[in-house]
Amino acid sequence: MFNKILIANRGEIAVRICRSAHTLGISTIAIYAEDDKASLHASMATEAVSLGEGKLSDTYLNIDKIIAIAQQYACDAIHPGYGFLSENPIFVKACEDAGIVFIGPSSEAIKLMGNKIAARKFAKEAGVPITEGFTGSTEEILEKASGLPFPLLIKAAAGGGGKGMRIVQEADQLKQAIASTSREAKSYFGDESIYVEQFLDEPRHIEVQILGDQQGNLVHLFERECSLQRRYQKIIEESPSPSLDARTRKAICESAVQLAKAIPYTNAGTIEFLLDKKQQFYFLEMNTRIQVEHPITEMTTGVDLVAEQIRIAAGQPLRFVQEDIQQKGHAIECRIYAESPENNFLPSPGDITYFSPPQASQYRLDTFLEGSARIQSSYDPMIAKLIVYGINREQARKGSMSALKNCAIHGIDTNTHYLLHLLQSEDFQQNQISTKYCDQETPRLLKEMHVQKKDFPLLPIIAAGLAFELRAQHEAAHKPQSIWREIGYWRHLPAIHVSVKDEEMDVEVWKIRGGEYELLSGNEPIPFKILHKDEGKIVYQLNEVEHTAYVSLKEDQSLQISLEGMLFHMRRFDKLADSELIIEEGAKEGAADKLSSPMPGKVIQLNVKNGDKVKKGDVLLIVEAMKMENSIIAPHDATVDEVYVEPDAMVDRNMPLLKLS
Repeated sequence: MFNKILIANRGEIAVRICRSAHTLGISTIAIYAEDDKASLHASMATEAVSLGEGKLSDTYLNIDKIIAIAQQYACDAIHPGYGFLSENPIFVKACEDAGIVFIGPSSEAIKLMGNKIAARKFAKEAGVPITEGFTGSTEEILEKASGLPFPLLIKAAAGGGGKGMRIVQEADQLKQAIASTSREAKSYFGDESIYVEQFLDEPRHIEVQILGDQQGNLVHLFERECSLQRRYQKIIEESPSPSLDARTRKAICESAVQLAKAIPYTNAGTIEFLLDKKQQFYFLEMNTRIQVEHPITEMTTGVDLVAEQIRIAAGQPLRFVQEDIQQKGHAIECRIYAESPENNFLPSPGDITYFSPPQASQYRLDTFLEGSARIQSSYDPMIAKLIVYGINREQARKGSMSALKNCAIHGIDTNTHYLLHLLQSEDFQQNQISTKYCDQETPRLLKEMHVQKKDFPLLPIIAAGLAFELRAQHEAAHKPQSIWREIGYWRHLPAIHVSVKDEEMDVEVWKIRGGEYELLSGNEPIPFKILHKDEGKIVYQLNEVEHTAYVSLKEDQSLQISLEGMLFHMRRFDKLADSELIIEEGAKEGAADKLSSPMPGKVIQLNVKNGDKVKKGDVLLIVEAMKMENSIIAPHDATVDEVYVEPDAMVDRNMPLLKLS
C-alpha cells in the first residue's frame, strides 16, 4: 500500500479522497491555488502546498508544477479526482515518467475512451449498440446531416461533463451550432473536433459503474439514473434506476462489462448509455475516472469506490467477485449549485455568509464548505452534494426533501428550492422524466415555485425573524457587564413595522414568561414560543405548530430567513441600517442602454467595436463564468457608442460592458 498520495484536485472531491486515504492509513498532500487557501481540503490533508496565483493553467492544470510537488514530498501516487487532469493522458504519462503511480486507468484507455469518435467506433466493434453519427469538417457534416432526421446532437469529440454539447432543431441552425461547439471544444479540451449523432426523443440517461484490477478481474456495481439535467449537466441522480426492468438491467450491466473487458480496463470507470421508451439502450460515452455521483453507488452497494481505486492502483486484486455485489435500498443525490434557476441558471459566485448543513444519520453531505466561504467564478458552480439513503425510492425521496429544507445557504443564489420542487413534483414521483424534462418544464416549475413562495403565510416568516432577534437580545442581556443585566429589557416590546415579500405590516410582541410570547397582528393574539436556538437555527411554535427556520443578519441589518426550503428577506423599519437608499438595477437614467455583466467572469469573445450597427438579438460579446458561456444580447436595434472591455478581461457582476444608443 502507498505511504503518501498527492490529491491533484480541489473542493468536495479532494475532501472525499482525503477521507478514504486516511481511513487506509495513507498520508495526503493537498495542493491549492492561493484563492483556495482557506478551503477545507487544504486543512484536512496531512500537508498542503500552494500552487501560487494565476489562471487554471498556472495552478490546477499545471502538470510540471504538480509533478514537482509530488516528487518533492516523496509521494508514491497521485489521485486526480474528477475534472481538471483526471482524463488527460499527458498527465498520466508525466506520472509514469516520474515514477509516480496514477490512480486511474492507463493512458491508452483514457485516449481510447476520451475521444468520442474513437470510443463509438470501438464500442460498435465490441458489439455494444450505438446511435448513428458522423464527424468531419463543417462542410462534410453539413452534407452528411441531410441524411438524418432532426433534431441532431453536436458534441465535442474530447468532451465530458456536459460541456461542448448542443441540440440542433432545424437545418438552418446547424452551421452556427457547429462553429460555437467547435470553439467551446477548443477552449475546454484543446481539441476543436466534433461529431454529430441522432438525438433520441425523451431518452433516459443510465450509467454503469465498473471496477477492474490489474489481475484481469472486472465487475460492475449496477447502474445509476441521471436523467434530470440542466444545460446537459446532471442535478439529481438515483440508484437503482426506476426506469429499468430486470431484463434490461442485466443486459445493460453485462454490456458495460463486455466493453470494459475489451479495452481491457483497470481501476474505476463509468459507461454511460441512453435508454429509449422501448427499453433499448445505446452507448453514449465512457468516463475514465471517478464520477461526481459515485456516492449513490456506495450507498446501495456498501463499497467505498475511492478506497477501491487506491487498492487497485497499488496492485491489489479486487476483494469481491460479481456475485458478492448486491444492490440494497435506494439512494438519491442532489447537486447543490451556486446558480439562479430563476435567471436561466446563471452562476452565482460570491460570499456565502451563512451555512447550516442538514444533520441526520441517513444524510451524507459531500462539500468543501465550512461556515462562510467565498465561491470563486473560476471554478465549477457545484458547492455540495446531498446524498440520502432509504429502504425504497419513496423513503429516499422524502428524506431528500427533508434534508433540502434543512440545508440553508445565505449570501448567494442556489438551486435548493428548485431541487426540492423537482422532488415534490408528481412527475418525479411517477418517474415521468427524461433528459429533456428540465429544459421543457422549467418555466412551469419556476411559475409554481413563485406561487408557492408568494402564497406562503407571512406570520411564520416574521415569527422566525423576531425569534432570532429576541434570542440575540436575550444573549446580549446576559453577557457580563451588560447594562441590560442591571435594568432588564422590556416586558412589552413596541409595535414593530416590518416588510416581508414586498408587504408591510405592524406586529406587537408581548412577553408572557421565559421563551413564551404572544404576537398581535390584527385583533387576535397568537401564542408564540421559542423552543431552541443554535447559531442561526431557530425552532419555534406558532399557534401550537412547530417550525424550523435558519436566520442570518445582513450588513444592512435586514434578515435572511430560510423556511421550508425557501429563502425570504425581512426588514425592520424601526431598526437603524448602514445601507444607503437601494436603487433597483436598471432604474437609473440611461441604464437600459448600458449593458452590464450578469456575473463575475471573463470576456472570451468580443464581436463589436465603437460605431458598429447592431440588430436586436445580435450576440455582442460572451462572458464565461464557472465553465459556462453567457451571451450578452442586443436588446434592440442600436449603435455601439462605447465598448468598456477587451477580450480576456475579467469583469465583476454589474460591471458596465458597453453602451448602446
